[in-house]
Amino acid sequence: MDGDSVATTEGSLADETYRTLLDDILAARLSGGAVVQERRLAMRLGVSRSPMRDALGRLEGQGLLVRNSKGVLTVRVITLKDYLNSLAMRLLIEPAAAAAACATIDPARVEALAAMLDAIDADPDPDPAVVWRFDDALHDGIGEASGNPFMAETITQMRRYTTIFERQRKLGRRKPGLADHRAILEALSARDAEGGRHAMAVHLERVREGVLSTY
Repeated sequence: MDGDSVATTEGSLADETYRTLLDDILAARLSGGAVVQERRLAMRLGVSRSPMRDALGRLEGQGLLVRNSKGVLTVRVITLKDYLNSLAMRLLIEPAAAAAACATIDPARVEALAAMLDAIDADPDPDPAVVWRFDDALHDGIGEASGNPFMAETITQMRRYTTIFERQRKLGRRKPGLADHRAILEALSARDAEGGRHAMAVHLERVREGVLSTY
């Protein structure tokens, strides 16, 4: 195997390791405050320490892993203040992204999202993983369809913090925001920019109020 092939393989392993660890953090399988044991994680995932270190470095650079007072790498604890600050950023950006997306989003994508939401609504006890998958597809899809990569990346980053907070504290309801999500999808389908802006703002504000009501 030549040098380029080795580098490509290691890069692919690092990307795969990063995605696995990111999923573990978002799903609270790696909980806030947990010490990151590099060797143990590498053994569990069956990778060498090189791609593991690359993945951990990326997560640390994104603020999802932090060093404690002793310099030990740990999973970041997302506080209520972090959550509210992240949600405030989303309130500034996502309504505008929804308005922009109304003009460009693929109708087939909106139909697929509506079908996902219908399935969740029809299921008396939907799998939380399915609910989160819909939420990711809707919000990340709107960011992508906005046509602004900076806006899309900010939405993704802020949603990571809010997702970690909600999942670690098990704040998600069984069928969260059905009416809000339908209103967003209806605006996207109708290409109603102001309706999309309003529906997204209402949705995020209700999310904020719902979390605050638990404290």
